[in-house]
Amino acid sequence: MAANGLRFTDFYSASPVCSPSRAALLTGRYQTRSGVYPGVFYPGSKGGLPLNETTIAEVLKPLGYATAMVGKWHLGIGANGSFLPVYQGFDHYLGVPYSHDQGPCQNLTCFPPDTKCYGMCDQGAVLLPLFFNNTIIQQPVSFPDLVPHYNKFTTEFITESARKKQPFFLYYASHHTHYPQFASALTAGKSLRGRFGDALMEFDTSVGVILEALEASGIQNNTFVFFTSDNGPELFRMSRGGNAGLLKCGKGTTYEGGMREPAIAYWPGRIQPGVTHELGSTLDLLPTIAALAQAKLPSAQLDGYDMSNILFASQSSMRKTMFYYPVDPSIKLGVFAVRYGKYKAHYYTRGSSHSETTPDHDCHITAGLQAHDPPLLFDLESDPSENYNLMVYDYQPEYDLVLKKIQELKAQFEETMVFGESQIGKGSDHSLEPCCNPQCTPKPACCACIP
Repeated sequence: MAANGLRFTDFYSASPVCSPSRAALLTGRYQTRSGVYPGVFYPGSKGGLPLNETTIAEVLKPLGYATAMVGKWHLGIGANGSFLPVYQGFDHYLGVPYSHDQGPCQNLTCFPPDTKCYGMCDQGAVLLPLFFNNTIIQQPVSFPDLVPHYNKFTTEFITESARKKQPFFLYYASHHTHYPQFASALTAGKSLRGRFGDALMEFDTSVGVILEALEASGIQNNTFVFFTSDNGPELFRMSRGGNAGLLKCGKGTTYEGGMREPAIAYWPGRIQPGVTHELGSTLDLLPTIAALAQAKLPSAQLDGYDMSNILFASQSSMRKTMFYYPVDPSIKLGVFAVRYGKYKAHYYTRGSSHSETTPDHDCHITAGLQAHDPPLLFDLESDPSENYNLMVYDYQPEYDLVLKKIQELKAQFEETMVFGESQIGKGSDHSLEPCCNPQCTPKPACCACIP
């Protein structure tokens, strides 16, 4: 896919953690507008992605698209499953509705035949459920069987849609390679990178299954495929947490390692293989897909741009800026950083527990909130690692003009930002945690149903 697709070098998630970044991807709006902040949803969260937000699936449904979501939802469950994907524009949902470390995992098998999951995961919550639509079909989930189950579903969904000649939208949000890693017998013990590599290999295989299904159905030349990630690597997991390469820090931070993501656009015969250095974001997927499908855009204010110029004409991106919000955005502090062209200005910096253990102490939780006046300024083309503040190491008078322009853009953007009611701030209720046997006692231990 990478060899035959268009690879982005400067592509961004809208948040350095998963729930807000997924909200932004599906709606084309910063998470601050939808209220998906601060942090992430938990099994018993009272809130979720508001139902009045319009997802990509809801944009496409009026045009007769079949829609399905597979994998990690992480945008809330709510009372009676009211926030699940089937109530957000998706005909079908097969998956785990939050991160697979958000429930006890120490006694579960992550690799066949009986290698237990590494670590403890979150304690005091229900065992991990597997949903089909709005019904729990397994609890706890069987990790070695999970991706094969997903592969079967995605193949059947693509094949059936092609047979019916019905356009479709498939949102596949893989659990890989989030902690704890797991894999099926197909890849367990097969990589040179240990358990992390086995999980990554299974992920690669699942992408291949989708591409093979498109080819077998004869629709690979009529299908737009986009690959990306939701946030940077969880560096405090060390070898089990991924790697940001030359980018600074990782998950939980507004440094490049927290929000700059791999991305590949793939459409044989339509998108020319190669590399683009144009600016793009997960926010841009909704308007791009809407343009391709000739669908009506939502009436709400969008933060994304149609990427067709980049994808089909090798032209400049309509996106000229990227605004970086922290895990816990606030009206008082506003955006932490702004990218404009090749320049990035940090108004605030802060480390994160997710990026502990790295040699760079700027990444650590002990690196508390620090305001910068004047802002730190980096040239991301020559210094993607954000090592050399131009206002200190290579000051030129022109940089004052750059900062003035960035300040103007920041002010214009923040004037348009209306914070939605915090959904995560509504708190949690253990009675809302998904249980296949809701009348059982004692909870959460009794919530176990294996078919």
